[in-house]
Amino acid sequence: MTSRGTEFQEAMLGRVHLCDEDRERPMRLDLVVRSDALMLPHRTTQARLTGRVRIAGRADDAEAAGELEISPLARRRIRYRITFAMEGRHLVLDGWKSISPARPLSSMTLLPYTLYEDGERVGEGTLRFPLATGLLPFLASFRFPRSAQSAPAPAPAADRHLASRWDGNPGRTEVWYTTLTDPVTGSGVWLHHEVVAPTDGSGAYAHGWVAVFPKDGPAEHARFGPVPWTDDQQGFATEEISARPGRLTGCAGPFTWSLTETPLSAPVHTFPRWSWRRPWLPASHMLPAARCHYSGTVRYGADELRLDRAVGASARIYGHGNARRWAWLHADLGGGDVLEIVAAVSMRRGLDRLPPLVFLRLLQNGRTWPRHAERAAVGWAGLGRFRADIGLPEWRVAGRAGRRRIRVTVTQPPQRTLALDYTDPDGSPAVCRNTETADAVVSLERWWGTWRPEATWRLSGTAHAEVGDR
Repeated sequence: MTSRGTEFQEAMLGRVHLCDEDRERPMRLDLVVRSDALMLPHRTTQARLTGRVRIAGRADDAEAAGELEISPLARRRIRYRITFAMEGRHLVLDGWKSISPARPLSSMTLLPYTLYEDGERVGEGTLRFPLATGLLPFLASFRFPRSAQSAPAPAPAADRHLASRWDGNPGRTEVWYTTLTDPVTGSGVWLHHEVVAPTDGSGAYAHGWVAVFPKDGPAEHARFGPVPWTDDQQGFATEEISARPGRLTGCAGPFTWSLTETPLSAPVHTFPRWSWRRPWLPASHMLPAARCHYSGTVRYGADELRLDRAVGASARIYGHGNARRWAWLHADLGGGDVLEIVAAVSMRRGLDRLPPLVFLRLLQNGRTWPRHAERAAVGWAGLGRFRADIGLPEWRVAGRAGRRRIRVTVTQPPQRTLALDYTDPDGSPAVCRNTETADAVVSLERWWGTWRPEATWRLSGTAHAEVGDR
């Protein structure tokens, strides 16, 4: 059965008085609200919150998350619980709008709240919804997406996409990989898990590697496998390595790691959605969740990374092997926005003569642009497709869809880039040059009679990028 969910955005402004200070500070919330149920005023609706919490001079957390209870008639309240970081501390904002029929406008726009740390009160304040400037954007942000419901409830979307796709046919490659950035040290981490089913029909094998990219380089890595592959319906697993829902563990050479993975957003199909269900293309790529938090430890030699809500994502690839030439970017732009790019020249006859096909997905303010993954790659019968100039240490992507155009420049400094060999199912070699501490500049413009800047993001050492060739 198909039903509707609810999504909207809300901003609130106000002040906070922290217990360790004798003055108030300005505070702002920018929230994205998502519920699997249709919001109706006479019912109680539970929703998820993500967004940004800012306290002037003390906090600016774009990874805030929490819950919202919307019950204006049944319980006469709208309750907010939001967890956010402030100077290395984890605080919880707890408050509610008390709905009153006698004063509906003020009661629906006023949010008194209390801040807690480990159950202890550490501050309080009041936030208001700005009617004059916020009402129209608030109303325009409402969406009612379709959501599939069944009994019993299905597994979370991110978990469903981790199960192995390999059906036993030879000549296939399947990949689970994770990249993340430690917010404390600036180091990047890359976990790569791969299954290869050789074209000659010999047994499929599992292998991979782990790499850590210190902020100032050079990278350190270790490989694991190859070992015979045994199908695992939860993800990737060998005797010592595991990539399953919510958990990444393993040891290889001097490396040991144990991480929890918390999905923060919905899946994103970098390639057309149908290509993941029906493997007609040379390969398909998708993210079970566009953004995730990672916590735990990565030890290598005498060094150790202690991760607490490190930002990154896991991705999946299924296909016939590596491209002839490719470039990849995962960029967390902050505030819940993400840019994912795959540009590649296929090995398949005929397609290998084309320039790189670009698949670009920009997740901004809860929406995905371009709307269809095919738009960037093929345009309209080839016209208007996005362009890629692949090289090192710098590569670029540019394109236009509708009234927006984008320019992306990625820089992979040689001292921060790691070169590793791949082997396709037919035995042919390929080389990837990867860094989890890349730099990137993303410029987005909109047409209003002339091209005007809409947003610019500059990432210094926090972009994840790769260029591969043969």
